[in-house]
Amino acid sequence: MSTILITGATSGLGRYAAFELVRSGHVVLAHGRDPDRTRQLVEELRAEGDAEGFVADLASLTQVRELGSHVADAHPDLEVLINNAGVGAGAPGAGRELSADGHELRLAVNYLAPVTLTLALLPVLRANAPARIVNVGSAGQEPPDFDDVEFRRGYDGFAAYRRAKFALAAHTFALAEELADTGVAVNVVHPATFMDTAMVREGGVAPWNTVADGAPAVLALATQDLGTGRYFDGTSPARAHEGTYDPEVRKQLAAVTRQLLSL
Repeated sequence: MSTILITGATSGLGRYAAFELVRSGHVVLAHGRDPDRTRQLVEELRAEGDAEGFVADLASLTQVRELGSHVADAHPDLEVLINNAGVGAGAPGAGRELSADGHELRLAVNYLAPVTLTLALLPVLRANAPARIVNVGSAGQEPPDFDDVEFRRGYDGFAAYRRAKFALAAHTFALAEELADTGVAVNVVHPATFMDTAMVREGGVAPWNTVADGAPAVLALATQDLGTGRYFDGTSPARAHEGTYDPEVRKQLAAVTRQLLSL
């Protein structure tokens, strides 16, 4: 059985997956933003198996780095990272929001946070190879405007969400190449379309699927050897946006990411 960190575990898909994993005998490290909700979740998980909670606001890169440090120190046996936490498009008509660091919020939480957490935990994951990184992405992907990566012009919440998920997919493929032959698999998955979650309802969209529909894809990638550098639509291998495979796009994205993370 593996030690697995799952972000955004207090609700939605993350909560469902956390219970499935702990019931299967895995040690579940459950991340949440709210201390009370995280504590309550861990109490419920411990009725089923072995679990521990970690609290951090992923809209703060300082807290993301601290989360990585705390997990690495407490669980040097970590074998699986599921980057599940995210924010949706926001309420209809909502304006552009900023993270604690002043980044566009969807870019910060849906892209910069998982990149930062992954980098913080890579030494532990590499030491425990074979290990796995599962990035929860979306079929909704849109190339970023590298001249306006913070989306200051013509902001739209759904477009901001899609741009962040495009970046996450492109990063996944680049990281998989970088980690080739290390025993650390990195994949990205679109679990299911418009699951019944708070972020979907906030966006004014009537859910198409339940979180139970989306969970099998995430659980399979977290617990099975399904290769690396791949995109899955549910449990089926698929193709991400063609731009995510473009070496020049990945090069630009990597340069922009380094700049954003250094601020």
